[in-house]
Amino acid sequence: VQLVESGGGLVQAGGSLRLSCVVSGSISGLDAIGWYRQVPGTQRELIATISGDGRTDYKHFVKGRFTISRHNANNTAYLRMNDLRLDDTAVYYCNLGRMVGVYYYPSDYWGSGTQVTVSS
Repeated sequence: VQLVESGGGLVQAGGSLRLSCVVSGSISGLDAIGWYRQVPGTQRELIATISGDGRTDYKHFVKGRFTISRHNANNTAYLRMNDLRLDDTAVYYCNLGRMVGVYYYPSDYWGSGTQVTVSS
């Protein structure tokens, strides 16, 4: 299984980006996608999840600004980010995992990340 993120870049505060995560291959039982982000020197943090049947969840600090979606036919998940802020600057990663109830359990399958930089 491979995950490849794309769509990062430099954007001004208040702007938008859409990240993509293409998943190649499959593992039985792993059908949820989690988007994470990491700032150097800090832990990687989960920001949004989408289950195999399309249920979504967001951390409070991105709720209302970010939208996670998926297109199963082309094995791609997306993260639409609006109203970007300076503190959204990070490397963004996608992960293939599983949902158990409302909890997301990540696997060891990660993309290599895409840099998002928000400038003033």
